[in-house]
Amino acid sequence: MNIRTTKNWELPESAVTAESIYRLRNRRDFLKAAGVATAGLLMPRALFGATGGFPAKENPLYPASALKPTPYELVTSYNNFYEFGLDKDDPKQNAKNWKTEPWTVELAGLINNSGKFDVNDLIAKMGGIEGRVYRHRCVEAWSMVVPWDGFALAKLVTLADPKAEAKFVKFTSFNDPKNVPGQRQPNLDWPYVEGLRLDEAMNELAFIATGIYGKALPNQNGAPLRLVTPWKYGFKGIKSIVKIEFTAKQPANTWNVMAANEYGFYANVNPKVDHPRWSQASERIIGGGFAGKKATLMFNGYEKEVAGLYQGMNLSRYY
Repeated sequence: MNIRTTKNWELPESAVTAESIYRLRNRRDFLKAAGVATAGLLMPRALFGATGGFPAKENPLYPASALKPTPYELVTSYNNFYEFGLDKDDPKQNAKNWKTEPWTVELAGLINNSGKFDVNDLIAKMGGIEGRVYRHRCVEAWSMVVPWDGFALAKLVTLADPKAEAKFVKFTSFNDPKNVPGQRQPNLDWPYVEGLRLDEAMNELAFIATGIYGKALPNQNGAPLRLVTPWKYGFKGIKSIVKIEFTAKQPANTWNVMAANEYGFYANVNPKVDHPRWSQASERIIGGGFAGKKATLMFNGYEKEVAGLYQGMNLSRYY
């Protein structure tokens, strides 16, 4: 008999996100106060689902049967993608004509296999895509459950074949100020940049998403591929990646540059470390209304899988 052991991060049915939307605007208001103006992006997009490996096969280690995902309508209409606007529903509206095909991803830096890859060719090199269901926790203290499709980031790291001196992975999003009005604003240092330590990138949970709900990523969710690290706050999930670079030094990520006292490089979910302007001890489930508030879990419930990465570190200092 095959006996399956439930992972500690798998959610019960009681963790369902309901249908209505609770709107937390603190971070948006902070941006407005800081003068961050983002008009609707005009850089293009296209579904590549027919050639992008869909339908995906569910990875049995990360099953949908362990939880009920947030409804598709909420996952695709409640987003932070500031190039498309500051309201949560702006990206869905402003990205309607965004095109992402053809789309090229560059592997660069301290690696043996550098080069540029068409996104569909890259998916093929990864052996296709799989489905995984993860918690998603925003630094703004809201959460949802997302059924992602994509491939393990560790596979891409293996393809790149890092050199011994490579210690970090730097992710860069697109930069097209000619066609993207928001990127002509000087308030942020475009393009959007994120980073992980190499061992974080090799963790079993680190994931490159190319879709949600068995379909190619919608524009507003970061088409055609984005980073997913479910034990970290959502701003680590850089969208629409064009370059992945392996470096010896820690890269400067966008939000840490913007407000270092509010957004740390590590961005690990830690209920004991408050944001300077609000508590992180609890979170509101998107769609749950006021009844949907629940206690925040250390590492967003993935402590068993990732705590070893930070053994001996002061997680209040390295937030």
